[in-house]
Amino acid sequence: MAKGPRGGFPGGMGGGMGNMNQLMQQAQRMQREMEKVQEEIAGLTADATAGGGVVKVTVNGQKQVQSLVIDPAAVDPEDVEMLQDLVMVAVNEALRKMDEISEQRMAKVTGGARMPF
Repeated sequence: MAKGPRGGFPGGMGGGMGNMNQLMQQAQRMQREMEKVQEEIAGLTADATAGGGVVKVTVNGQKQVQSLVIDPAAVDPEDVEMLQDLVMVAVNEALRKMDEISEQRMAKVTGGARMPF
């Protein structure tokens, strides 16, 4: 690394500390905004259906199933596998929608940078 005229690093301590403090303040502000958005997301829900609406699932922002509604017409004791598949499709679609909503909300805070959360 190149050294400054007095043997120190370029920019010295004075100029770098102001920038560092500004970066720390920005990081803290972004952290607070991310926490606020995460709280908002936790209160959201996403719905999905399968089988033409015979199975409906609602998940919350914490990716927990809040409700599962199955039309009695979808219950066929001779074809339980079909019902299982419909439930799985609806749950996975609701979770995918919630991921999409979460990513859109977080992108507003992070400027589009993908962050692990």
